[in-house]
Amino acid sequence: MTDGDRLDAWRDAPAGGVAAGEVPGVVRDCVDPQRLAEFWAPALGYTNLGAAGSYVLLVDEHGGRPKLLWQAVPEAKAVKNRMHFDIEIPDIESEAARLESLGARRVDSEPHHEHGSNWIVMTDPEGNEFCVCDADAGGSPPEQ
Repeated sequence: MTDGDRLDAWRDAPAGGVAAGEVPGVVRDCVDPQRLAEFWAPALGYTNLGAAGSYVLLVDEHGGRPKLLWQAVPEAKAVKNRMHFDIEIPDIESEAARLESLGARRVDSEPHHEHGSNWIVMTDPEGNEFCVCDADAGGSPPEQ
């Protein structure tokens, strides 16, 4: 498939039922889009539509979640991300272990607890922060 064919396929990919004024997708700068797409596609259950030039597109085949576009930029990440992904799941320890097997790394040795929620701060293979959280209002810290 040529880059032109891939770009046409991307335009036709499901956008998640986005209405005017809503965010239709997320673009993340990175050094190696293919490497991050290979991590984030299985991490989030997305499909990797492949690369076109300096971009790699991930989509939710069911169209319920935004498109994720990884864009190659020459500069490496330098500071903490101002925006990050939260992966919400009841069993944060099992999910963190699964993500570590894909190439993620835990930032802290222990989960965080605040406002009835528990989360683990992690980084993807390029050091971009994200959280695995239970989003459990009124929950208690997980068993140690």
